[in-house]
Amino acid sequence: MTDQAAERAPISGTTAGEISESVRNLVGTGRLRPGDAVPPIRELATELGVHRNTVAAAYRMLVAAGVAETRGRRGTVVASLPRLDGEAAANTELVDLSSGNPDPSLLPDIAAALAKLDYHPQMYGSLAVEPRLAAWARTTFTPEVDAPFEVSVTHGAVDAVERLLVAHLTRGDLVALEDPCFYASSGTVRLNGFRAAPVPVDAEGLDPRALKSTLDAGVRAVVITPRVHSPTGVSLTAERAREIRSVLAHYPHVLVIEDDHFSAISRHPYHRATPDTARRWALVRSVAKFLGPDLRVAVVASDPDTSERLGTRLRPGATWVSRLLQQLVVELLESDAAAGQFARARLAYAERVDTLRAELAAEGVETPFPTDGFNVWVPTPHGSAAPVAALREAGWSVRDGGPFLTPASTASPGIRITAAKLTQPQARELAQRLGAVLRSTSG
Repeated sequence: MTDQAAERAPISGTTAGEISESVRNLVGTGRLRPGDAVPPIRELATELGVHRNTVAAAYRMLVAAGVAETRGRRGTVVASLPRLDGEAAANTELVDLSSGNPDPSLLPDIAAALAKLDYHPQMYGSLAVEPRLAAWARTTFTPEVDAPFEVSVTHGAVDAVERLLVAHLTRGDLVALEDPCFYASSGTVRLNGFRAAPVPVDAEGLDPRALKSTLDAGVRAVVITPRVHSPTGVSLTAERAREIRSVLAHYPHVLVIEDDHFSAISRHPYHRATPDTARRWALVRSVAKFLGPDLRVAVVASDPDTSERLGTRLRPGATWVSRLLQQLVVELLESDAAAGQFARARLAYAERVDTLRAELAAEGVETPFPTDGFNVWVPTPHGSAAPVAALREAGWSVRDGGPFLTPASTASPGIRITAAKLTQPQARELAQRLGAVLRSTSG
């Protein structure tokens, strides 16, 4: 902030609390704006006639509250609201391989399921969890979760992860995230003032040795994708899950969140990464990938304390998930057609990503991860912007992998290709074009 700006926005106070409150008031009235620097500690201490430690304490309070952030030699500035990434809108002028959507033809008939519901209007104070969905969850989770658990329902997986982290952590806490990482998890961490600790992912899943290093550094929560990791498509092997459980067993205080978002149509079995020693844990299963992105529902199995914490944020009659949506979801999950529908989707997506990977391999394009789901990750060691732009010029829309990398990421840049609706001729043409682009950029 310039001297003139300082005159326009005077900071007052003689204690750390008063100085912090003064800055917050200036931010609240718009006299200090995001990106504006507050005066250096020594300068403000002299101006206010207080010890510099008092000002330093005030600035720490501002950072802890999310009002300000430190930028090393650039000093302390008023914090800006993080820019969060989402899925790209479908581009009808290009072949859409970037929006991350499932194939609509492989989704169930929601209108038909709605017609079958015996729905009765739910009033304020009704149960937060639909009993039929809770019963389905008990039947589904019990064989896979060897621990007492309670069932909660959230507005999708992203909502579940955010509520779980906020329920247990405070600003500044470290959260271990996969590297590369699902952009929404990284955004949730930044938005709530947590710090991301990236853990590399290889062909078997999260690296257990790197995970241990982050845990030793003070990580308070771990977010793991047991199947169909986004964006690589990797699923934990049984051996890797065992290794992760062995590491986490020594850190029982750490919150373990498993985001099993592709559960019903993954071609791999679920291997539990949460150890028996975990005091706080949650297994999240959303339905968007196999019932439709507009069904914002996730079923959460968690330890009783975590369930109670979630319950305070999903209260009956205030913030509960629509019982109509819950009834629709369980109707779709338990319908006579569900098993066949999921099997067709599983087979179709497997064939499409395998075809794309084979065509890419024929062009010398490496896809190092054993892909599940309907996305394929292509590393681009020389950067992702040029391949994305070149493919766009040729009529193909693919997702730049930048949003999947945290600021401290050590992963290679890459692009994500959504193959959910990709035909074999399209896969061949895309592979030929991408191969030519990568060969030209590597020279």
